[in-house]
Amino acid sequence: MNIAIVGTGYVGLVTGTCFAEMGNDVICVDIDERKVQMLRNGELPIYEPDLDVYLHRNLREERLHFTTELAEAVQQSDIIFLALPTPPGEDGSADLSYVLGVAADIAKLLNADPNRSHKIVVNKSTVPVGTADKVQAIFSEHGLAPVHDVDVVSNPEFLREGVAVGDFMKPERVVIGTSSDTAADKMRLLYEPFVRQGNPILVMDERSAEVTKYAANAFLATKITFMNEMANLCEQVGANIDKVRSGIGTDSRIGKHFLYAGIGFGGSCFPKDVKALKHTSDAYGYTFRILTSVLEVNDTQRRVLAERVIAHFGGSLEGRTIAVWGLAFKPNTDDVREAPSHVVIQTLLDAGAQVAAFDPEAIETTRAVLGDTVTYADDAYQALRGADALVICTEWNEFRRPNFEKMKTLLSQPVIFDGRNVFDVDRMYEAGFTYFSIGRPAATTAPSAALTLEQNGQA
Repeated sequence: MNIAIVGTGYVGLVTGTCFAEMGNDVICVDIDERKVQMLRNGELPIYEPDLDVYLHRNLREERLHFTTELAEAVQQSDIIFLALPTPPGEDGSADLSYVLGVAADIAKLLNADPNRSHKIVVNKSTVPVGTADKVQAIFSEHGLAPVHDVDVVSNPEFLREGVAVGDFMKPERVVIGTSSDTAADKMRLLYEPFVRQGNPILVMDERSAEVTKYAANAFLATKITFMNEMANLCEQVGANIDKVRSGIGTDSRIGKHFLYAGIGFGGSCFPKDVKALKHTSDAYGYTFRILTSVLEVNDTQRRVLAERVIAHFGGSLEGRTIAVWGLAFKPNTDDVREAPSHVVIQTLLDAGAQVAAFDPEAIETTRAVLGDTVTYADDAYQALRGADALVICTEWNEFRRPNFEKMKTLLSQPVIFDGRNVFDVDRMYEAGFTYFSIGRPAATTAPSAALTLEQNGQA
């Protein structure tokens, strides 16, 4: 099929590249000339595992193209995906100006084309309920009728940063929101190669599809927040959140995913989508109380770790250097939007600390936000030199098995505040660290004999 992707942000770039990988002819549009030239040269503006392999292959085989000309893309394509930003306003509402503006531009281009054919315009952006109706109304205002001229479809994305290519190539489900049988048939045909293992293509009305995306992210954010609340309770009563997670995660009704306690969620989706769903609920006169609590708890949770650091050092960090491992909001991405690490760092800075930070991928994206208020290390160990404590904010794999003896020689004192529960409490006690984590009691006695034998390689 001939496909256009309008917008080469995270969603648009993954979507366009993966469609090309499946044999479609894809043209991606962006107004940023510099980014378009980078992509033509095979350079990615984001970090996402395996995306570079797909990009280079499909550029080489000429199935993937990049342009700044919307007219070119509209003319050459049968299906046009809108993968445009919908940033949150101060009230939490999603800004639809980009989506509606491009829809109007497409309508004008179609009206000016005497040889136009039927088009499907797909909302791939995360948009609030009723957006498909608004986009269809724009086409109707320009004399373009559904079924005959243009059909608008809601097709939400369910991509997880860090594994987005795999999520797109083998989706657990594809959601298509449309009232047009013609559009539904074409969208099914487009997605059938991606669900050969039998995962469903779900066709529903546009509004239900729009709500489905928000419902999924809001539920997952709620699940994370519930576990963070449980972790805080565990600390009060002397329980261990890891054991609680194991105890409830084996229940098939609950499942084992998104049960890890930490310093809150971040990224481009969960915070924005929870706020947008709450705003929609408020606009329709319904008070969605759970979402209010989720936002409040998450805001508090992002400050817990830094406040413990400050308390540990007597209420002030003047003259202290704190090392931070992890800047991205999650591993395997360079995305720092709404990253808990930035809240932690700012709280430490406000308390008078100097911060030395390292992340495998998110140094430059953090520098663009925090500037030179932070010292950026070339590797994880360099960040530790002379630091009074280490704070872990992102659970990158390379942080899981460090050289603890080397760490103790670099830190001025062996103190670790672990916001992602990367290390085992007893092992950290055995290694000689003062160790704080989330929802787990600090070790006060030596590890069991079995554990000691295991560490010594004798088990």
